[in-house]
Amino acid sequence: MSSYASSPAPRPGDVAGTLRLLAYLALSCALVVSDHQGGWLSQFRQQASVAMQPLWWLAGLPSRLGDSMRNDAATRTQLSADNRRLRNELLVLNAGQARLRVEAVENARLRALLGAVEQGSLDVQLAPILDVDQDPTRQRLLLDAGSRNGVRVGQSVIDAGGLLGQVITVTPLTSTVLLVTDLEHAVPVIIARNGVRLVAYGSGRADHLALRNVPLSADVEVGDTLVTSGLGGRFPPGFPVGTITELQPDDSRAFLVGDLTPAAQLDRGRDVLLLRDVVVPVTTADLEAAAAEREAAARAQAEADAAAAPVGGTEATTPDTGDTSPADAPPATQTPTPPSTPPAQAPQR
Repeated sequence: MSSYASSPAPRPGDVAGTLRLLAYLALSCALVVSDHQGGWLSQFRQQASVAMQPLWWLAGLPSRLGDSMRNDAATRTQLSADNRRLRNELLVLNAGQARLRVEAVENARLRALLGAVEQGSLDVQLAPILDVDQDPTRQRLLLDAGSRNGVRVGQSVIDAGGLLGQVITVTPLTSTVLLVTDLEHAVPVIIARNGVRLVAYGSGRADHLALRNVPLSADVEVGDTLVTSGLGGRFPPGFPVGTITELQPDDSRAFLVGDLTPAAQLDRGRDVLLLRDVVVPVTTADLEAAAAEREAAARAQAEADAAAAPVGGTEATTPDTGDTSPADAPPATQTPTPPSTPPAQAPQR
């Protein structure tokens, strides 16, 4: 059998498909040629492009949603990291700002201390506060300065407001200050307005001093400023101690008691001033010794005067006996000299 007789005959569907393909090709070629020659299909393409925009948008929507989600996730992660970083920076800045405020307050306080020293021309020593006694019944400070720094027991301690207290113990490196508000402390004071002498007692509170046993007739008023009197030699005079805020009769109705607001800032600051001009305290023994010395000196002077006085003079000093009067008593200087003086001078004239 020949090969032609064995090849299968084309089916009608294949022939029709081939014909349609050829027709499409011919139509395409005709359109390309006509578009190239006349350009009349450009408007059609533009209109078709406009009509296809929604389809393109819908076709690209999943991709855009995916990109948006990825970008949002990255942005959120970055924002979270930035938020944490900014929070940390804000905390650091707030801490630095708070420290600057504290430094500004401390600077102002030191300026006030310097101003008080310059105005009063005081010889003082600046000492930092090392610790504060935590016992609520004890009002004491521990200073980071001791005998090696020239600190001595009895030195008065002040700040820009007024009197703080006094040094009671000293070690080579530290010293302890008894504040005026301690229960064991008392300060002789006077009212700056009229000079009335009082005593301000510690109350155990950093913001309170007390007045006791004030006579009802004393010229004391609320608002009076109290300053150190200098009596007793412990504190130099003229340093503000406090201001009277309240006066009232005590339980016996015989005296007044009062409340004071301390002039010094006892519960603030990190430095104090130590007065170098220490006033040596005058004790009772010193006063008794001085009185004994004055009495002994007076007795010695009286004995010396009695020993040096003449006998005639002693008789002339007893007019109350009635035997002689001061006018009738013969003066001791008249007996030896009068007779010889006139004859000696007569020949010279």
